[in-house]
Amino acid sequence: MEIMEITTERKNMMDLKYLQLLAREYPDTESVASEIINLSAINCLPKGTEFFFSDIHGEYEAFLYLLRSASGEIKNKIGQEFDRCMSEREREELAYLICYPEQFLAGTDMDKETLRQWEKSTMYHLIHICKVVSAKYTRSKVRKKMPKEFAYIFDEFLNVADDVNKEFYYEKIIDTILDIRMADSFIIAICELIRKLSIDRLHIIGDIYDRGPRADIIMEELQNFQEADIQWGNHDISWMGAASGNRALIANVIRMAISYNNFDLLEDGYGINLRALSIFAAEVYKEEECLNFAPHVLDCNEFDPVDFQLAAKMHKAITMIQLKLEGQLIRRHPEYGMEDRDMLNNIDYINNTVTISGISYSLKDTLFPTINPDSPLELTKEEENLMEILAHSFHSSRLLHKHIRFLYSNGSMYKSINGNLLYHGCIPMDEEGKFLPVSFYGKEYSGKALLDYLNGVVNRAYFQKDNGKDNAKVQEDARDFMWYLWCGRKSPLFGKSKLSMFENYFVKEKKAGAEIFNPYFRLSQKEDVCKRILKEFGLEEDTAHIINGHVPVRMKEGESPIKANGRLFIIDGGLSKSYQSKTGIAGYTLIYSSRHLSLAEHRPYIRKEGEMAGIIPNIMTVETMDKRVLVADTETGRDIQEKIEELRELLKHYREGSIKERK
Repeated sequence: MEIMEITTERKNMMDLKYLQLLAREYPDTESVASEIINLSAINCLPKGTEFFFSDIHGEYEAFLYLLRSASGEIKNKIGQEFDRCMSEREREELAYLICYPEQFLAGTDMDKETLRQWEKSTMYHLIHICKVVSAKYTRSKVRKKMPKEFAYIFDEFLNVADDVNKEFYYEKIIDTILDIRMADSFIIAICELIRKLSIDRLHIIGDIYDRGPRADIIMEELQNFQEADIQWGNHDISWMGAASGNRALIANVIRMAISYNNFDLLEDGYGINLRALSIFAAEVYKEEECLNFAPHVLDCNEFDPVDFQLAAKMHKAITMIQLKLEGQLIRRHPEYGMEDRDMLNNIDYINNTVTISGISYSLKDTLFPTINPDSPLELTKEEENLMEILAHSFHSSRLLHKHIRFLYSNGSMYKSINGNLLYHGCIPMDEEGKFLPVSFYGKEYSGKALLDYLNGVVNRAYFQKDNGKDNAKVQEDARDFMWYLWCGRKSPLFGKSKLSMFENYFVKEKKAGAEIFNPYFRLSQKEDVCKRILKEFGLEEDTAHIINGHVPVRMKEGESPIKANGRLFIIDGGLSKSYQSKTGIAGYTLIYSSRHLSLAEHRPYIRKEGEMAGIIPNIMTVETMDKRVLVADTETGRDIQEKIEELRELLKHYREGSIKERK
């Protein structure tokens, strides 16, 4: 009893100290009461609209269009507001103007008087749309999103007092803007504000990197977005591991980039110097065409075009280095259970065959000038020097580390928010649907505990300092484990029996490269399994949703992104060009407003100046809320309510005199 009394007394003292700290921000009863009223008002507003994207894979033009158009929601708003007073063509033009104002204005060709009338009417239309999309936000939140140079004017337009002659007031301001020739700047600024207000929060369900041309441009855009979170995908983890110093993953991201002809990303985007690789490859494979390593050309390089024959040789050179480094890593970590993926030790260099799952296959490429059959995992001296140069480039790239730190600070293995559970790959399961245990240092983890543990491992790989022998070993193990997260069979981010990189390059028979998915991907389509997962993560199993990516939905084969009676949404529909022949579409956006849960089904992005008609998505409502969702019903609202309770407690102490006001 005495211990309990001491503990309670200490807690009360700690609570009082916290309230005294809070009092520094709210020094008197008036400021506390004002904030309580303000926060209570915010909780009564409709929740902001959340947008969910997955598997962007470097497709920056398509992704930036989806952001700028709010996946078609801006055009929908225009249709709702101006359906009777604008033609379809005029609504299309207004939507294009909001998305790409600089390009639209640059192409405007009118005489002086016609231009003035167009600018005037356009400003009225833009102000109206801005009022519509800002209606669910507080004034302070809208002000934070306003471009500084027009913040005062926008505030006047959006919040003019009811007793003012609005039409006269608006006209005078707009005439002044026109007279001083600021129309273009005003239109560009208000279009930017409309775009910012159309998406309240952005969720990226993994795989920003690889395949598409410029993931770096996507990362820059995400960093400029005020509310964005990321659930890491295996391709993101590969880049994060490379930035942490994992050399197998450094080789992997270079291999992937060369494979998809993404030289601009490496050299122009991140300043990764590939000259040493090109010289090495040209010398080692000077007598070979390397036909099996010809890059996929989905996009052309603007800044760093590379001869395709040289690119193929560079591709093979870095692939062989990667296979050696992966074999070394597998040997260092028998606990991974990946011995069968030590592919260079599975080759019979005399008979030119390879053994995979107990079956011998002939190799379709048998030229290995850098391999010592007696020690196939050993790097040559030239390969060692090359990896030193490449590792230094990754270590020295400021922009790369800026983006990787953003992935860390805004990312995680999963996120639970507003009744939705977000993760990229899977929750590993056995055939019976039980969460598959994974062992680390003699302790098993599964389900939520596994993902929580891996969050710590990922952070240690990049942030833990080499201060002391024990810490250095812990970080080295964490860095190595990033490779396992990229392609390990029990990795929640990968979820397949193997990554058939070697088979795709060297074996003709397709059955050799068969990748078997974890049972999760089959079982999660059952409602009871999804409910079990939701319960594991502390969500309401009858109303919450799982939002997942990683596996493209083949709509052309009749597959639906909605699974398990609406408990599961798989929103990887092929934003990446490399998947669109399989899916038949170009990805999905899941949109969660205060009234609906909707799916936007995208068509392949085609760059057309001044035209949007061909790329407007098909938006379908998949769930209607029983009542409008307010801020109070969200995670943010619960945090606000906690703050209100703390302020009420501070107000009580002010009135009792136990904490003194500062007037």
